[in-house]
Amino acid sequence: MDFSLNEVQEMLADSIDKFIENDYSFDARQKYAASDMGYSDAVWQQFAELGWTAVPFSEEDGGFDGGPIDIMVVMRRFGRGLVVEPYLANVVLAGGVLKRVANSEQKQRWLQAMIGGELQASLAFTEPQSRYELANVATGASRDGDEWVLNGQKGFVLNGGTADIVIVPARTSGAATEEDGITLFAVDTSADGLSQNAYHTIDGLRAAEISLNDVRVSADNVLGEIGAGFPALEATIADATLAVCAEAVGIMHLLKDKTVEYSKSRSQFGVPIGSFQALQHRMVAMLTACEQAESLLLWAAITYAAGGDDAGRAISSIKYLVSCSGQLVGEEAVQLHGGMGVTWELDVAHYFKRLTAIGQLFGNADWHLDKLAA
Repeated sequence: MDFSLNEVQEMLADSIDKFIENDYSFDARQKYAASDMGYSDAVWQQFAELGWTAVPFSEEDGGFDGGPIDIMVVMRRFGRGLVVEPYLANVVLAGGVLKRVANSEQKQRWLQAMIGGELQASLAFTEPQSRYELANVATGASRDGDEWVLNGQKGFVLNGGTADIVIVPARTSGAATEEDGITLFAVDTSADGLSQNAYHTIDGLRAAEISLNDVRVSADNVLGEIGAGFPALEATIADATLAVCAEAVGIMHLLKDKTVEYSKSRSQFGVPIGSFQALQHRMVAMLTACEQAESLLLWAAITYAAGGDDAGRAISSIKYLVSCSGQLVGEEAVQLHGGMGVTWELDVAHYFKRLTAIGQLFGNADWHLDKLAA
């Protein structure tokens, strides 16, 4: 099995590495995260100019025909840079739905504008009662003439506070947990009856609670077939799960490297703490966890890209391992840095926060273990 990147993927990885090293310092990241938007619009425009926002879309839609492996390359580097720009929310989540079910006019209107950096989008796929069950949709949509009327609550909508449009899965038929009967709507966030309660998340990103009270949308805003939106939603979340796993692996490797480097420079009892065998054993455990996660990520990306019956199992396998190993690597990095490991000024604590958040996104370790067991 060939694990090497092709020439285009190597160029993509190199361009992101250079950007992170030269133009995206930790101090700059903190400044962007603390802003009202929660990210830098100038940096986002740079992403678009460099073509990164076009990676997973077809040439026909204005993209580069990239797939899961290309997104893995991007997100792994973004993990090392602790990037706060809403690539996951825009390109992977909202873009993932649009590329699958939007018609040509809708793609021209929303997808190409998003690729060009002119439009912010989000996918509101979670609800207060749904936990990790995608089909548990209580938000309802009823037809009224040539329009649809939406009512419901959506929780933890990544990029929901700054999005121009939000893609809303709503139930148009069926029971509350059935896969059939879910329809996808593109809703303008300026629509009457839509309210956003934005907030900072623990990992420095931004999310929002969105309320829909008699929100009217036209039939032109229906994405795909009525009542048949679940397969596109499920496939998009699988894309996003693999993406955050790649991000987590990038973070894990960086934390391991920083901890090893710190152990060489920090002295105690007149010698570097890296000379203590007990600490060496703990850093070896970090290395082992990183290498296991790296190997499984590569297998999962290749298996998922190939499709087939093992694709879902591959996604759950890597998400389970990343959730567990990420916690181990993060805890060891913080503790081996001592008291400074939990300070706001040190980047290690912020990487650990992101790892912790990733562990809960799109299903935690227990949830994916149950899926594998079933």
